[in-house]
Amino acid sequence: MAEAGVILAAEGVIKRFNALIVLDRVDFRVGAAEAVGIVGPNGAGKTTLLNVLAGAFKPSAGTVRFRGAEVTDAGAAERCRLGIARSHQVPRPFGAMTVFENVLVAATTGGGFGGEAAYERCIDSLQLCGMLRLANRRAETLGLLDRKRLELARALATDPVVLLLDEIGGGLTDAEAGEMVATILELRGRQLAIVWIEHIVHVLLQVVDRLVCMNAGRVIADGAPRAVMADAAVIDAYLGGGVA
Repeated sequence: MAEAGVILAAEGVIKRFNALIVLDRVDFRVGAAEAVGIVGPNGAGKTTLLNVLAGAFKPSAGTVRFRGAEVTDAGAAERCRLGIARSHQVPRPFGAMTVFENVLVAATTGGGFGGEAAYERCIDSLQLCGMLRLANRRAETLGLLDRKRLELARALATDPVVLLLDEIGGGLTDAEAGEMVATILELRGRQLAIVWIEHIVHVLLQVVDRLVCMNAGRVIADGAPRAVMADAAVIDAYLGGGVA
Protein backbone atom coordinates (compact mmCIF):
# COMPACT_ATOMS: atom_id res chain seq x y z
CA MET A 1 0.00 0.00 0.00
CA ALA A 2 1.46 3.38 -1.01
CA GLU A 3 2.06 6.10 1.55
CA ALA A 4 -0.33 9.00 0.96
CA GLY A 5 1.15 11.50 -1.49
CA VAL A 6 4.17 9.35 -2.41
CA ILE A 7 4.54 8.90 -6.17
CA LEU A 8 7.84 6.97 -6.40
CA ALA A 9 9.45 4.90 -3.66
CA ALA A 10 12.26 2.42 -3.06
CA GLU A 11 11.69 0.11 -0.12
CA GLY A 12 14.49 -1.89 1.47
CA VAL A 13 16.51 -1.83 -1.75
CA ILE A 14 19.76 -3.77 -1.90
CA LYS A 15 21.97 -3.75 -4.97
CA ARG A 16 24.97 -6.08 -5.23
CA PHE A 17 27.57 -6.33 -7.94
CA ASN A 18 29.05 -9.76 -7.20
CA ALA A 19 30.31 -9.44 -3.59
CA LEU A 20 30.14 -5.63 -3.55
CA ILE A 21 27.05 -4.16 -1.88
CA VAL A 22 26.42 -0.74 -3.45
CA LEU A 23 22.96 -0.11 -1.96
CA ASP A 24 22.31 -1.45 1.52
CA ARG A 25 18.61 -1.54 2.53
CA VAL A 26 17.79 1.87 1.12
CA ASP A 27 14.39 3.42 1.72
CA PHE A 28 13.63 6.44 -0.45
CA ARG A 29 10.50 8.32 -1.46
CA VAL A 30 9.42 11.35 -3.45
CA GLY A 31 5.98 12.90 -3.35
CA ALA A 32 3.93 14.28 -6.21
CA ALA A 33 5.38 17.66 -7.29
CA GLU A 34 8.11 17.39 -4.62
CA ALA A 35 11.78 18.12 -5.38
CA VAL A 36 14.31 15.95 -3.54
CA GLY A 37 18.06 16.43 -3.74
CA ILE A 38 20.55 13.58 -3.19
CA VAL A 39 24.08 14.33 -2.01
CA GLY A 40 26.98 12.30 -0.68
CA PRO A 41 30.65 11.45 -1.22
CA ASN A 42 32.04 9.47 -4.14
CA GLY A 43 30.93 5.85 -4.05
CA ALA A 44 27.91 6.59 -1.86
CA GLY A 45 25.51 4.80 -4.24
CA LYS A 46 23.67 7.88 -5.52
CA THR A 47 23.73 7.09 -9.25
CA THR A 48 23.07 3.42 -8.56
CA LEU A 49 19.91 4.42 -6.68
CA LEU A 50 18.85 6.58 -9.63
CA ASN A 51 19.44 3.64 -11.97
CA VAL A 52 17.27 1.43 -9.76
CA LEU A 53 14.50 4.04 -9.70
CA ALA A 54 14.70 4.46 -13.49
CA GLY A 55 14.70 0.71 -14.18
CA ALA A 56 18.21 0.55 -15.64
CA PHE A 57 19.23 -1.73 -12.74
CA LYS A 58 17.06 -4.34 -11.08
CA PRO A 59 17.61 -4.43 -7.30
CA SER A 60 19.07 -7.56 -5.73
CA ALA A 61 16.39 -7.26 -3.04
CA GLY A 62 13.65 -4.83 -2.10
CA THR A 63 10.89 -3.19 -4.14
CA VAL A 64 10.26 -0.09 -6.24
CA ARG A 65 6.75 1.38 -6.38
CA PHE A 66 5.32 4.00 -8.72
CA ARG A 67 1.90 5.47 -8.02
CA GLY A 68 1.34 2.68 -5.53
CA ALA A 69 1.99 -0.18 -7.99
CA GLU A 70 5.10 -2.33 -7.81
CA VAL A 71 7.39 -1.79 -10.81
CA THR A 72 10.47 -3.62 -9.53
CA ASP A 73 10.63 -5.89 -12.57
CA ALA A 74 9.76 -3.19 -15.11
CA GLY A 75 12.64 -2.08 -17.31
CA ALA A 76 13.66 1.47 -18.14
CA ALA A 77 11.58 1.67 -21.35
CA GLU A 78 8.42 0.55 -19.58
CA ARG A 79 8.97 2.96 -16.70
CA CYS A 80 9.56 5.78 -19.17
CA ARG A 81 6.18 5.11 -20.74
CA LEU A 82 4.65 5.09 -17.25
CA GLY A 83 6.08 8.53 -16.52
CA ILE A 84 9.60 8.14 -15.06
CA ALA A 85 12.26 9.93 -17.12
CA ARG A 86 15.93 10.50 -16.38
CA SER A 87 18.94 12.44 -17.60
CA HIS A 88 22.49 11.09 -17.58
CA GLN A 89 25.52 12.62 -15.92
CA VAL A 90 27.36 12.54 -19.25
CA PRO A 91 25.01 13.69 -22.07
CA ARG A 92 24.47 11.02 -24.69
CA PRO A 93 22.94 12.69 -27.77
CA PHE A 94 22.84 11.16 -31.23
CA GLY A 95 25.66 13.34 -32.57
CA ALA A 96 24.83 13.11 -36.28
CA MET A 97 21.19 14.02 -35.69
CA THR A 98 19.83 17.51 -35.18
CA VAL A 99 18.67 18.78 -31.80
CA PHE A 100 15.05 18.47 -32.94
CA GLU A 101 15.56 14.91 -34.20
CA ASN A 102 17.11 13.91 -30.87
CA VAL A 103 14.09 15.21 -28.99
CA LEU A 104 11.69 13.65 -31.49
CA VAL A 105 13.23 10.22 -30.86
CA ALA A 106 12.59 10.70 -27.15
CA ALA A 107 8.98 11.80 -27.70
CA THR A 108 8.14 8.92 -30.03
CA THR A 109 10.24 6.04 -28.72
CA GLY A 110 10.44 7.00 -25.05
CA GLY A 111 7.10 8.73 -24.61
CA GLY A 112 5.02 6.83 -27.17
CA PHE A 113 3.74 9.99 -28.87
CA GLY A 114 3.00 10.17 -32.56
CA GLY A 115 2.13 12.71 -35.23
CA GLU A 116 1.16 16.20 -34.09
CA ALA A 117 1.34 15.24 -30.40
CA ALA A 118 5.00 14.25 -30.76
CA TYR A 119 5.77 17.49 -32.61
CA GLU A 120 4.08 19.54 -29.87
CA ARG A 121 6.02 17.71 -27.16
CA CYS A 122 9.28 18.51 -28.97
CA ILE A 123 8.50 22.20 -29.42
CA ASP A 124 7.37 22.60 -25.80
CA SER A 125 10.45 20.81 -24.42
CA LEU A 126 12.90 22.72 -26.61
CA GLN A 127 11.27 26.03 -25.79
CA LEU A 128 11.31 25.33 -22.07
CA CYS A 129 15.02 24.42 -22.19
CA GLY A 130 15.99 27.41 -24.33
CA MET A 131 16.95 25.17 -27.25
CA LEU A 132 14.37 26.06 -29.90
CA ARG A 133 16.83 28.41 -31.64
CA LEU A 134 19.21 25.44 -32.03
CA ALA A 135 16.60 22.95 -33.27
CA ASN A 136 18.33 22.42 -36.63
CA ARG A 137 21.90 22.21 -35.26
CA ARG A 138 23.63 18.84 -35.24
CA ALA A 139 24.00 17.65 -31.66
CA GLU A 140 27.72 16.95 -32.09
CA THR A 141 28.37 20.69 -32.54
CA LEU A 142 26.90 21.70 -29.16
CA GLY A 143 28.90 22.92 -26.18
CA LEU A 144 28.50 21.39 -22.71
CA LEU A 145 25.68 23.66 -21.49
CA ASP A 146 23.61 23.06 -24.62
CA ARG A 147 24.30 19.32 -24.44
CA LYS A 148 22.99 19.38 -20.86
CA ARG A 149 19.94 21.35 -22.01
CA LEU A 150 19.35 18.85 -24.82
CA GLU A 151 19.61 15.98 -22.34
CA LEU A 152 16.94 17.68 -20.23
CA ALA A 153 14.75 18.42 -23.26
CA ARG A 154 14.85 14.77 -24.32
CA ALA A 155 13.71 13.67 -20.88
CA LEU A 156 10.91 16.24 -20.85
CA ALA A 157 9.71 15.19 -24.31
CA THR A 158 8.53 11.89 -22.83
CA ASP A 159 6.03 13.87 -20.67
CA PRO A 160 7.22 12.57 -17.29
CA VAL A 161 5.56 12.90 -13.91
CA VAL A 162 8.88 12.10 -12.19
CA LEU A 163 12.14 13.53 -13.51
CA LEU A 164 15.43 11.98 -12.35
CA LEU A 165 18.46 14.25 -12.84
CA ASP A 166 22.04 13.00 -12.47
CA GLU A 167 24.47 15.90 -11.94
CA ILE A 168 22.94 18.08 -14.62
CA GLY A 169 24.94 20.98 -13.20
CA GLY A 170 28.26 19.13 -13.33
CA GLY A 171 30.97 20.92 -15.33
CA LEU A 172 28.99 24.15 -15.73
CA THR A 173 30.19 27.59 -14.71
CA ASP A 174 28.36 29.40 -11.92
CA ALA A 175 26.46 31.48 -14.48
CA GLU A 176 25.51 28.39 -16.51
CA ALA A 177 24.44 26.56 -13.36
CA GLY A 178 22.26 29.57 -12.53
CA GLU A 179 20.56 29.26 -15.92
CA MET A 180 19.93 25.57 -15.25
CA VAL A 181 18.42 26.40 -11.84
CA ALA A 182 16.03 28.85 -13.51
CA THR A 183 14.90 26.10 -15.91
CA ILE A 184 14.40 23.58 -13.09
CA LEU A 185 12.41 26.13 -11.09
CA GLU A 186 10.14 26.61 -14.09
CA LEU A 187 9.65 22.83 -14.21
CA ARG A 188 8.63 22.93 -10.56
CA GLY A 189 5.83 25.26 -11.59
CA ARG A 190 4.55 22.47 -13.84
CA GLN A 191 4.08 20.20 -10.83
CA LEU A 192 6.75 17.67 -11.79
CA ALA A 193 8.30 15.50 -9.10
CA ILE A 194 12.08 15.88 -9.29
CA VAL A 195 14.91 13.75 -7.87
CA TRP A 196 18.24 15.53 -8.40
CA ILE A 197 21.73 14.22 -7.66
CA GLU A 198 24.15 17.12 -7.56
CA HIS A 199 27.54 17.86 -6.02
CA ILE A 200 27.00 21.64 -6.21
CA VAL A 201 25.04 21.85 -2.96
CA HIS A 202 24.24 25.58 -3.13
CA VAL A 203 22.51 24.90 -6.47
CA LEU A 204 20.34 22.19 -4.92
CA LEU A 205 19.41 24.42 -2.01
CA GLN A 206 17.78 26.85 -4.44
CA VAL A 207 15.42 24.19 -5.75
CA VAL A 208 14.69 21.25 -3.45
CA ASP A 209 12.16 20.77 -0.65
CA ARG A 210 14.08 17.94 0.93
CA LEU A 211 17.64 16.69 0.97
CA VAL A 212 18.84 13.10 1.28
CA CYS A 213 22.47 12.29 2.08
CA MET A 214 23.93 8.88 1.25
CA ASN A 215 27.17 7.31 2.37
CA ALA A 216 28.50 3.78 1.75
CA GLY A 217 25.22 2.68 0.16
CA ARG A 218 22.97 3.89 2.96
CA VAL A 219 20.77 6.91 3.63
CA ILE A 220 22.34 8.69 6.60
CA ALA A 221 20.14 11.79 6.66
CA ASP A 222 16.79 12.82 5.17
CA GLY A 223 15.00 16.07 5.89
CA ALA A 224 15.02 19.85 5.50
CA PRO A 225 18.01 20.79 3.31
CA ARG A 226 19.88 23.05 5.71
CA ALA A 227 19.25 20.73 8.65
CA VAL A 228 20.69 17.81 6.66
CA MET A 229 23.82 19.77 5.71
CA ALA A 230 24.33 20.65 9.39
CA ASP A 231 23.97 17.02 10.51
CA ALA A 232 27.13 15.67 12.16
CA ALA A 233 27.02 12.40 10.19
CA VAL A 234 26.73 14.32 6.92
CA ILE A 235 29.64 16.61 7.78
CA ASP A 236 31.73 13.57 8.69
CA ALA A 237 30.84 11.81 5.42
CA TYR A 238 31.97 14.81 3.37
CA LEU A 239 35.14 15.39 5.33
CA GLY A 240 35.97 11.72 5.08
CA GLY A 241 35.21 11.13 1.41
CA GLY A 242 35.06 14.33 -0.62
CA VAL A 243 32.05 15.65 -2.45
CA ALA A 244 30.48 13.71 -5.35
